Amino acid sequence: MKKNKFIELKTECLLLRRLKQSDWKAISFLRSDKTVNQFVERSSAESEEEANEFISKINTGIDKKESFYWAITENGSDQMIGSICLWNFSEDRKIAEVGFDLNPKFQKKGIMNEALKCLIQFGFETLNLDLLEAYTHIDNQNSRKLLERNNFELIITKKDEHNQNNVFYELKND
Repeated sequence: MKKNKFIELKTECLLLRRLKQSDWKAISFLRSDKTVNQFVERSSAESEEEANEFISKINTGIDKKESFYWAITENGSDQMIGSICLWNFSEDRKIAEVGFDLNPKFQKKGIMNEALKCLIQFGFETLNLDLLEAYTHIDNQNSRKLLERNNFELIITKKDEHNQNNVFYELKND
């Protein structure tokens, strides 16, 4: 399968770029910090080796067209402060799941809201998706507010079979 030409996304304040090996410290932090992972069940990446394995796995998934994953940086800085992704695509490539995380030092500044708006536009306008899905922990009020602010609707009838503490949101492409 040929490699995807990676698409960077730009907003007024952010650059969403491809993950690089030099991002290993940010990946290690985001995947291991107790605050960031308070509501997330996932494997950590405390060591440089574990972080680099994760980066390789992500970039392989991008190259195989299985997912989209962006390192979030502020314009004028190459420092990764968070990530946002589209993954878990339906077989017909019309539905994708959204995922995101952000260094707590950068939370409550509108950064993830700006990144999510950009991702929604990319998903609906560039990829022609019909539906975006998101799972978040029932107690993760910041994530729930972010999704609701961006017109995701809580679907109480759908459950996460892998985590009973998660709630499900969706956003239809109208």
